[in-house]
Amino acid sequence: MSEAMKLAAVMRDRAGKGASRAVRLTGRVPAVIYGDKQTPVIIHVPLKELTKLLHGGHFMNSVVELELDGAVHRTLPRDVQFHPVSDRPLHVDFLRLSAGATIAVEVPVHFSDEDKSPGMKRGGTLNIVRHEVELNCPSDAIPDQLNFSLAGLDIGDSIHISAITLPAGVTPVITDRDFTVATVVAPSALQSADAAADEEAATAAAAESAEAKA
Repeated sequence: MSEAMKLAAVMRDRAGKGASRAVRLTGRVPAVIYGDKQTPVIIHVPLKELTKLLHGGHFMNSVVELELDGAVHRTLPRDVQFHPVSDRPLHVDFLRLSAGATIAVEVPVHFSDEDKSPGMKRGGTLNIVRHEVELNCPSDAIPDQLNFSLAGLDIGDSIHISAITLPAGVTPVITDRDFTVATVVAPSALQSADAAADEEAATAAAAESAEAKA
């Protein structure tokens, strides 16, 4: 788990499209803090610092501490709206985290030990079924990523969520099955060869059956 990200926030005087446009002209981004059964607070944060955090990765599954009027609000980003052309952030929703809260977060997956996978050495391809896994996590213990090892996997093998030991207090949102995260599949050339072999075998079997009937 990485350290909490930090942003200095300022209270907004007014809400609405006109007020938001005025805020953006000053190099700030409108935002809101909501949740934990408290009144939403409308704020704005610096565009430059926010953009840096967005480009740093893991923004949507990292705790962001918003410093506002001498107080620190522990939050989790829940939505970022971007300009359709410039890709500039236009608005951010921050979910307020209460002490001891458990939250559902999409955590990215990472794969290692490709050189220890017989299937990958034979030219297999890693077919990633889930690039992120939704987990229930304590708000102060959100994993940066889930690390899955490919060691020992051959073509046709799959990696399931049970292949990794999750941190204490962290559980998958999906609990009714041991769902697949990725599979090692044959290269296209091998798949074509297998398909041709299957077709040839089926043709031969059909010919033998016809001869037997004759």
